[in-house]
Amino acid sequence: MQGPRGQQNPGDNIHETVGAYALGILDDAEATAFEAHLATCEWCGQQLDELAGMEPMLAALADLPAAQGTPAIGESLSARPSPRLAERLVDEVSQRRAVKRRRGMYLVAAAAALIIGGPLTVMAVSGGDGGTKTPAAMATSPAKAAFQTMTDKVTATDPKTNVKATVAVEPKDWGTHAVLQLSNVKGPLKCSLIAVGKNGERETVTSWAVPDWGYGIPGATTEQAKNPLYVHGGAAFTPNQIDHFEVMTFDGKQLVQVKA
Repeated sequence: MQGPRGQQNPGDNIHETVGAYALGILDDAEATAFEAHLATCEWCGQQLDELAGMEPMLAALADLPAAQGTPAIGESLSARPSPRLAERLVDEVSQRRAVKRRRGMYLVAAAAALIIGGPLTVMAVSGGDGGTKTPAAMATSPAKAAFQTMTDKVTATDPKTNVKATVAVEPKDWGTHAVLQLSNVKGPLKCSLIAVGKNGERETVTSWAVPDWGYGIPGATTEQAKNPLYVHGGAAFTPNQIDHFEVMTFDGKQLVQVKA
């Protein structure tokens, strides 16, 4: 593998930090140092772009019971990400483990989840004054911002479920960046956005959890339920290789299909 552009000497390993940074496991000092490097390193910027959306994975994995570890995730998500992307993240995570041994359990879980099911966008919790935990969508703001700037969008509403989805896509050197806007869906559910190629292959673009109150519910009394969900991820397909997208629950029910 060729050395990253901008590497100053053979012993400089800051480029290997991109995987740990994408997973959100760096402490404040490490993150600050990497962000300063990122501002001048085109190679690391490209790698971070490919790994976009990986950070929330840790929150979901930390909440899973022991009996529902990565094998259960593998059974739920049959579509897989690009092997090249998975292998690179495993390499970066392994190198990071050697330095941060105490975080090894989370790194292995995150790498395994990526290989089995692709990038995962989930729910995080934030404590209130009385210790009550209130779910709040993660990665929504960046996804919504990207959605608003993208011009290639297709919308569909399923006549049976009444779930409405709009998928925006843009080409990338590594494949396709896709953003999903999802409305009129109630929880609790765990879902995935699947890209289906014209050759019949399936790739998981991203996955998330729908809380009890749902997203984009007409007439809802809270802002959380009124607002649609925005999630994003990537596929190895180029845009012209994709036939359609499917929003699927983890138990195999199709909520809506959107033609590419």
